[in-house]
Amino acid sequence: MPLPHHVVIAVFPGVDLLDVTGPAEVFALADREAAERGVPGAEFAARGAVDEDGVDEDGVDEDGVDEDGVDGDAVGRVGVGGAGCYRVRLAGPVAGPVRTSAGVRLVTDVAFDQVDGPIDTLLVPGAAVMSGGVPTVLVDPDVVAWVRAVAPRARRVASLCVGAHLLAAAGLLDGKTATTHWATAAQLAADHPAVTVDPDPIFVRADQGRLWTGAGISSCLDLALALVAEDLGEDIALAVARQLVMYLKRQGGQSQFSVPLSKPATSRRDIDELRLWISDHLDQDLSAETLAARMCLSERHFARVFKRETGAGPAAYVEAARVEMARRLLETTDCSLDHVTAATGLGSTQTLHRAFKRQYATTPAAHRRRFRRGTTANSGPAGAKGAAGTTGPTGPTDTTGTT
Repeated sequence: MPLPHHVVIAVFPGVDLLDVTGPAEVFALADREAAERGVPGAEFAARGAVDEDGVDEDGVDEDGVDEDGVDGDAVGRVGVGGAGCYRVRLAGPVAGPVRTSAGVRLVTDVAFDQVDGPIDTLLVPGAAVMSGGVPTVLVDPDVVAWVRAVAPRARRVASLCVGAHLLAAAGLLDGKTATTHWATAAQLAADHPAVTVDPDPIFVRADQGRLWTGAGISSCLDLALALVAEDLGEDIALAVARQLVMYLKRQGGQSQFSVPLSKPATSRRDIDELRLWISDHLDQDLSAETLAARMCLSERHFARVFKRETGAGPAAYVEAARVEMARRLLETTDCSLDHVTAATGLGSTQTLHRAFKRQYATTPAAHRRRFRRGTTANSGPAGAKGAAGTTGPTGPTDTTGTT
């Protein structure tokens, strides 16, 4: 693919801020690293370069005011100079300021209907609102229609976090394996039965690299690093990862964050430590009596403290943790239900069925049929062993990346 790579990031009201700025920063750092290594065509132009008339390529003068009188310093402006490996542009319903989920405004370079010509990479972030601690993904039909229309002109399309719901609504994920934030994976699977939802990987590369989906919010950085590795090589991606002080290949999948970290930290460190201990000893006796003894409290007092701090009684919390572990085993192994029951301390397959039905409104067998995947990659951008085979920056097969 000739340089520069033309990257278009969709921006719309309520969009997750990091899903936009994170990948843009990865691409900017990749430009710098490529220029330092003398990559042909990678001559770096500083972001916000000003021409001889004192106006940058986005129409903002050297005093930070654009042609519409908007103060460029008062809003976020993301973009890479005209030279370099990547040319990043933000596209929105209209050209101008858009308020993100964090309340920070970003300035789009062009309106959706002004995006023309071929696109190398189309990035689609998402938006969600919290209600009672449960996220609800916002799917704007106008954004979906634009994504559906412009995607055929893109060499590759990638969703970031809950942006997978937009790709699915546009019909781009039908018959494909995809991931999203672990907290909305069930919603994605329910809303789009034609999509095979894998809730664990940090990113999934499908359709021979034409379709990518990313997991929870910070994984947008992992996915962007994977794109850089595919475009410019793993050495440059690794250098960018070092600049960001993060791993190029993180270990594990995002399901590790769902329990116990899906619950907010408590005001008592001993309760937080107990929650972690519970997660590491699910196959042991975790009765309220045993847990109270570990805390050196009476059973009654312990139950009151635990519920006040976690919002759930000891028995309910332990069952939720055990069912979550059972879910992960069903999705990632071929273990029998008897083995899953023993490993999670649920006692019997009947108890497993009842508890699973309460938590997920389905049976263990049905959940396994829907979510069971093959071997998952242990690494992100390159050199990973994915569901379909060995992959890397130039590998021919699809991958899943995990952190």
